[in-house]
Amino acid sequence: MNVLVIGTGAREHALCRSLSLDPDVSAVHCAPGNAGIAEVAELHPVDALDGDAVSALAQRLGADLVVVGPEAPLVAGVADAVREAGIPVFGPSGEAAQLEGSKAFAKDVMAAAGVPTARSYVCATPEEVAEALDAFGAPYVVKDDGLAAGKGVVVTSDLEVATAHANACVGTTPGQPGRVVIEEFLDGPEVSLFAITDGDTVLPLQPAQDFKRALDADEGPNTGGMGAYSPLPWADPKLVDEVLQTVLQPTVDEMRRRGTPFSGLLYAGLAITSRGVRVIEFNARFGDPETQVVLARLKTPLAGVLLAAATNNLADLAPLRWSEDAAVTVVVASHNYPGTPRTGDPITGLDEVAEQDAPHAYVLHAGTKRDGDAVLSAGGRVLSVTASGQDLTEARERAYRAVARIRLDGSQYRTDIAAKAASEA
Repeated sequence: MNVLVIGTGAREHALCRSLSLDPDVSAVHCAPGNAGIAEVAELHPVDALDGDAVSALAQRLGADLVVVGPEAPLVAGVADAVREAGIPVFGPSGEAAQLEGSKAFAKDVMAAAGVPTARSYVCATPEEVAEALDAFGAPYVVKDDGLAAGKGVVVTSDLEVATAHANACVGTTPGQPGRVVIEEFLDGPEVSLFAITDGDTVLPLQPAQDFKRALDADEGPNTGGMGAYSPLPWADPKLVDEVLQTVLQPTVDEMRRRGTPFSGLLYAGLAITSRGVRVIEFNARFGDPETQVVLARLKTPLAGVLLAAATNNLADLAPLRWSEDAAVTVVVASHNYPGTPRTGDPITGLDEVAEQDAPHAYVLHAGTKRDGDAVLSAGGRVLSVTASGQDLTEARERAYRAVARIRLDGSQYRTDIAAKAASEA
């Protein structure tokens, strides 16, 4: 099988790595990729947001499957362009991707499907914002309606901060009103649960937990994610089945009923509250950094699973096989992330990790580029250091041992990824 992956991040590196290890895959291509992906896939300098260019590349390569990684190309309809060329594609249509592209749309779908979620208001004016914030009280949860790369959500007890973010989302541009979703605060731990679907059958993966805040002890601003782990020793063993029955299958059924079937990866961000499971948000693609730990534990070859979803054959697939091992990912971010990150700094120590920590630990590249023999930082989140072990304690030790070998001036990472779960397991 000849597979083309679209994207540039550590999620795409994790996908390409898994595909490259699949005995049924003869070639892995990635557009546009990064310095790390270049080690496991052939790179192509194509704009990921250009559906026609991606479709043309897939046809030229004779791709048997195209996997669209990030949310922006999906919302832009890149999967549609590939489908129109008759090539199987893993990823929802532009219309179906509105489950992530618009928080307000997702709330509407959840209401129609009876999916448990936070009570919310969709606001389009400063007056509506003020009313909604007053109705819920602190802590305030304010979400930009559109895509914001994981950084469009503000959770704060400061009314001024909440109001400022909400009004910035609403905007004051004449003729271009924005929308903001203001919702009740959900207590309890958060869980990420991915499900692969062909629009009918829904196949849940193993749950993971990610760490959104920039600093230890969940301090600092929201980021795209600073680390993740799987499995969740503290979670109810029945959680996956419950979410499948109450969240995932009803959502997929409702999307099909609307005439916009959702095929690809449905990601449910969940809060395990005192009143039960509630959906925080949906994403229309593999999450980053949770993909890194989920794929580290998946024993079933990946390509056949994605192809079954792309060709509406998931019901015929054998049950997925999972490793009993635990996996931990630690994100190494550049100086000043999640603000304006500093880029262009050399990264060293990658060879040492490969020589001394493999196969239990390895480095997945996110924001990197190659300059001759050197690898340079090229984004906010630069690397995802991923490790497996018999339990979370061993996986953590291996991940942080590998992180310690990597040198990137001004870089930062959290030191407490999976620490609480490991200590309680």
